[in-house]
Amino acid sequence: MKKNLSFLALGDSYTIGEGVSESDRWPVLLASKLSEIGIPVDLPVIIAKTGWTTNELSDGILESNPEGPFDLVSLLIGVNNQYRHLDPETYRTEFAGLLDEAIFFADKNPSHILVLSIPDWGVTPFANDRNPEKISEEIDRFNTINREESEKRQVNYVDITTFSREVKNDPSFLAGDLLHPSGKAYEKWSALALSILLPVLKEEFQNEN
Repeated sequence: MKKNLSFLALGDSYTIGEGVSESDRWPVLLASKLSEIGIPVDLPVIIAKTGWTTNELSDGILESNPEGPFDLVSLLIGVNNQYRHLDPETYRTEFAGLLDEAIFFADKNPSHILVLSIPDWGVTPFANDRNPEKISEEIDRFNTINREESEKRQVNYVDITTFSREVKNDPSFLAGDLLHPSGKAYEKWSALALSILLPVLKEEFQNEN
C-alpha cells in the first residue's frame, strides 16, 4: 500500500456515536478493521452532529469545508428528518444533493461511497410511549428513498435497518439513553459495511502492497 486511505464520514448522531467512546464509533471501527486486514486507513474525518437533518448536515459540510479528495466517503442521514416529520420528497432532494457531494469528495468515484440505511429507533425503549409501528413505516419510506438514490448512482449500500430490528429485545445493543446504539451495535454495523466494501477495496488497493 502506497499510503493510508483517507476516510470522510458524514451524518448525524449515528456517525458521531452519541453515547459511546470515540473508539466505538462505527467509522472508526471500520477503519480499524480495514487496517487489520492490510488496507490501512487513517482515523476518519467526521462531520456529524446529534440531531442533524439533511439540511443541517449540508450546512455543516459547508462550514467544515473538508479538503478532499478522500479515498472513502460514508453517508448516513435522515432519522431526524423522520423524527421531525419533515417531507420525504424534500428529503429525497436534499439527500440526493448530499450524495452527489459525497461522490465529488471521493474524486467522483461512486465505488468509494458507502451509504448506510437509517436504523429503526421505533424498536427502542425510547419509543415505547409513541407509535412504534408508525415510526417503522416512516423509516422504511425514508430508506426506500435513500436506497433509490443510491442505486441511481451505483454507490455501495449497507442495510443496517434489518439488524437494528433483530436486536430490539437485547439491551446490550443500546447506549445508556436506551435510544442510540452501543459500541456492540456499531461493531456489527462496521462488519456489515466491511462485507460490502471489502471486495471493491481488495481489487483496487490490496494488490498495491
